[in-house]
Amino acid sequence: MKLDDAGFLDIGAQRLEYRMIGPRPNEAPTLVLLHEGLGCVGLWGDFPDKLAAATRAGVFVYSRAGYGQSSPVKLPRPLTYMHDEARETLPRLLDAIGFKNGLLVGHSDGASIAAIYAGSHQDHRVSGLVLIAPHFFTEDPGIASIVEARKAYETTDLKQKLSRWHADPDNAFKGWNGAWLDPQFRKWDIVENLAYIRVPILIVQGEDDQYGTVKQIEVAQEECYCPVEVELLPGARHSPQREAPEKTLSAISDFANRVLWDHGETRAANAIQERV
Repeated sequence: MKLDDAGFLDIGAQRLEYRMIGPRPNEAPTLVLLHEGLGCVGLWGDFPDKLAAATRAGVFVYSRAGYGQSSPVKLPRPLTYMHDEARETLPRLLDAIGFKNGLLVGHSDGASIAAIYAGSHQDHRVSGLVLIAPHFFTEDPGIASIVEARKAYETTDLKQKLSRWHADPDNAFKGWNGAWLDPQFRKWDIVENLAYIRVPILIVQGEDDQYGTVKQIEVAQEECYCPVEVELLPGARHSPQREAPEKTLSAISDFANRVLWDHGETRAANAIQERV
């Protein structure tokens, strides 16, 4: 299909908002960005544009159902919502955009979805993963921060702020917050997926991440058989692409350029040759 710079994709019953920067997925390697639990296309800001400029790759950003201008979801979300996204929606989306080669770049929930996908699909089109502030299991400090987020949504102007980005802020917030605060979600754990990932990983995390500790990094280093690089950024919290943008951009673009270009990715070279 021909991808415009922005628009909507129909994936099953879902209508998903997207934005595309740079060469299209059938022309060159592509970074597919997967947003956090309250994120969407717009909340990435100009970070996708900077990634495209720094990597020579295309960058595809989309809002999952329930976020941004995408279609809403039925509440409450099932506690398997990240597995559902990784195993049902993401494979169909990659096929729909003509994805040939590239990286999955996930933030928070999006990082978990990327890890589940790579750990359950032997997709040779995916050459590597960038996991920003990932979570592979629940932690008490993270749950406590999500409780604080609920209080803020109920007592401050947080809902008003989110309405700038989401057509239905209740659908976005309650879908995420309600799932994470369900007592059964304490059992949520995707560590077993890590051993099945067969591509290099970069983990970028803020030293002061309020939703996850360095134990998330440590378990990845222990369980993964693939190379795991780590960029732990001082002064950053859960969104290093916004709180330490230059260092985050440098770390991701360096990793992407090495994985996609420096190691003789045949498909990538062929794609560029076809464009010249």
